[in-house]
Amino acid sequence: MSGIAAENTVTVQNLLAAFEGESNANAKYTAFAVKADADGLHGAASLFRAAARAEQIHAANHARVIKQLGGEATCEIHPVEVKTSLENLKTALGGERYEIDTMYPGFLAEATERKNTSAIRTFTFALEAEKTHARLYGEAVALCEAGKKDSWIGTARDFFVCPVCGYTSETPDEHERCPVCNAPWERFETIR
Repeated sequence: MSGIAAENTVTVQNLLAAFEGESNANAKYTAFAVKADADGLHGAASLFRAAARAEQIHAANHARVIKQLGGEATCEIHPVEVKTSLENLKTALGGERYEIDTMYPGFLAEATERKNTSAIRTFTFALEAEKTHARLYGEAVALCEAGKKDSWIGTARDFFVCPVCGYTSETPDEHERCPVCNAPWERFETIR
């Protein structure tokens, strides 16, 4: 990792791992949305598209910090295995839980130890958004398992994604500002 200060080596490795994870999550959720639409689960498809957009924002934020630290954001996009929509929702929930429980807390601890404010910020933004994704995926799994296609998972709906941090909301004008990064609500992207 030439061009990267020695004290930033581990932080950049963590940022690269997060960049690859978020980039692959974007590809995965995009493919899962197509399957959910085909299965008539249009609300679940909307959630996958909103989460995919949020993961794209996280990847871009991580890439920006990698570049600031002298690195280059590169990754491999892995083939996506698309299964049933319920299995895809469970896969997505498992990925979000891993990021919330293991990946981001570890990356944040290392960045905090190094006092790398840019890395702390991008990791925190992603972690907080992933908590919302996990809650929504958990809801969708429960509804799908209960056979409630007549609930929100069955009807296309809008989700609202902060273009700065990727925070995702299912209600319009939930706050005047993003609760994670303080961006004005008017800047949120509507994803259906």
